[in-house]
Amino acid sequence: MRKLKLQVQMSIDGFIAGPNGEMDWMTFNWGDDLNKYVQSLTENVDCILLGRKLAEGFIPHWAAVAADAENPEHETGKMFSHMPKVVFSHTLAESTWPDTCLAKGELVEEVNKLKAQQGKDMIAYGGAEFVSSLIKHKLIDEYFLFVNPVVLGKGKPIFSTLEDKLPLQLINTQAFECGIMLQHFKQN
Repeated sequence: MRKLKLQVQMSIDGFIAGPNGEMDWMTFNWGDDLNKYVQSLTENVDCILLGRKLAEGFIPHWAAVAADAENPEHETGKMFSHMPKVVFSHTLAESTWPDTCLAKGELVEEVNKLKAQQGKDMIAYGGAEFVSSLIKHKLIDEYFLFVNPVVLGKGKPIFSTLEDKLPLQLINTQAFECGIMLQHFKQN
């Protein structure tokens, strides 16, 4: 069975965006060590799961990067653009993005169908509401939390919808030169 991984940047106090969706606090000037780690993480992935709100920015952004051969992230843009994506939405009638399909059914059923398919692992990047729902229903198998050296005080959390504790097993921690700290957990 395929695993669902979560890769997300967050603040020390557990927010993945500011109160109005701000992301200007994130460390974007990654070093080679973090870039190599993220590249190795995505080598075992062949499908991206996104909530509609994130998809509306994520997909066009990476398509533009992929179209610009001078962009330093050109290869990453090509990978994200060509990798199959599933966008979870109850409001979109159809997908207008290439290599993308919509999941319009019940979240648990849709994710479990995807997990049962043949293939490599899947990865979710956000947004906050979508990831919170995945966490609430205990659908994420592995958490890759990239903690940025910043405290926001308020913002968009991803663990606030849990109705009970969520036991996790620590797999690894790693500090990167840019100041980001990885916390890698798997769900028990």
